[in-house]
Amino acid sequence: MADKNSIVPAKPIESLILVIRGQRVMLDADLAALYGVSTKVFNQAVKRNLNRFPEDFMFQLSKQEAESLRSQIATSRKLMTPPKADPKPIGFAAPKKN
Repeated sequence: MADKNSIVPAKPIESLILVIRGQRVMLDADLAALYGVSTKVFNQAVKRNLNRFPEDFMFQLSKQEAESLRSQIATSRKLMTPPKADPKPIGFAAPKKN
């Protein structure tokens, strides 16, 4: 049993992993929620630190991919972006094993 003071995510992280372009990814909004920050703040931090990530670590979803995701999971979890946000989420790929 977990210590009552330990932090446990409300939903299993596995449920946040999607397969996009044949890669297992998590969306920027889901990662931001795990870190307890807004998606905008999360993406700004990533952009400030791009040199710390491999080139193939992240990619912006196309408009069609974003729309497809919204239609597939809009009822099961919130993917809708705020009105002023970029409508194309960023996918962060799982690290590749060497």
